[in-house]
Amino acid sequence: MIARHLTDTADPAERGHTVGTADRARIRRSITEYRRLFEAVQVDPAVLPSYGEQAAEEIRRWAPALHTELVALARGAGVELWQLGMLNARTEILATVGATADGECTTAVYVGGPGAPHTIQTWDWHEEFTDTKSLVRHTGVRTFTEAGILGKIGLNSAGLGLHFNILSHAADGARIGVPVHIVARRILDEAATLAEAVDIARSADVSASTVLTVVAHDGRDGDAVCVELSPAGTAVLPPDSDGYLLHTNHFLDPHLATGELAAPTAGTYARLEHLAARRKLLASPDPARWTELLDVHESDGAPVCCHPQPGLPFQQQWRTLLTVRLDLAEGRLSCHDGGPCTAGEESTWEHF
Repeated sequence: MIARHLTDTADPAERGHTVGTADRARIRRSITEYRRLFEAVQVDPAVLPSYGEQAAEEIRRWAPALHTELVALARGAGVELWQLGMLNARTEILATVGATADGECTTAVYVGGPGAPHTIQTWDWHEEFTDTKSLVRHTGVRTFTEAGILGKIGLNSAGLGLHFNILSHAADGARIGVPVHIVARRILDEAATLAEAVDIARSADVSASTVLTVVAHDGRDGDAVCVELSPAGTAVLPPDSDGYLLHTNHFLDPHLATGELAAPTAGTYARLEHLAARRKLLASPDPARWTELLDVHESDGAPVCCHPQPGLPFQQQWRTLLTVRLDLAEGRLSCHDGGPCTAGEESTWEHF
């Protein structure tokens, strides 16, 4: 079972201290593994305290309540604030050395029918982070994230949800800006509509790129947008005319795509083609068909479900560590601890 932390306080300091104390060992493991990853991709260890301090300051400036939570989280875990700044800025730190990779996340959303959106994504990351997965609930928000990181994928009680995919742009990495994981969390904390989510995203001065797929449900119908967020600008992409919104790890906005760093042969393009070709599976009322959409491997022509390749160093090894749906009608996350190929039975899913 994925680790769970439940706090119903609206006080960010109390919330941070509670989670930090309860999750101390896993937060420390997360710090150790990220320092190892940064070293493997040639980030100078001597600059990590400075990067972590810069990230914490950006969070203080842009999201003061989350900075208060981060300070308390560090105190509860018995670690330095810069170390948690480093964790929350892990995407921004990787961008400083241009550390891009072919294995990453795939998101699919359908809002073409009545009722709540149909949503699902894979979370692909290095196998060493398998045991740092966390589900956290606080006032009005449920999120999946990594130990020590304040946000990633989730939903709130206003009927808003968010999926998260990393992108890579030539403008990334010049400095440490507002961490994109913090942008995701602030949207879940504060936004009740797609427009509010977009406004929050646009207000962040970021230094790394990501796409936030934001979904909404008003009790009857659903809607969604992809917010491609980059130091080069922000683009908002609506669903297509049939109600599908699909995204992998390359820019779809024509202007931002001119700075794309993914190689033309990268698996992100094959994954998106696969989703588009079989997208009708997502329109089914049966969530098992949504999982089927993502149950495709490199040998099938699209590396949606990732498995480590023997012989490669760990920083080049990727595994689908989580498959997750956002159930906005029920106000819960549905998570499978692993890839789509092992998620066939509903009994393998956790509901949070």
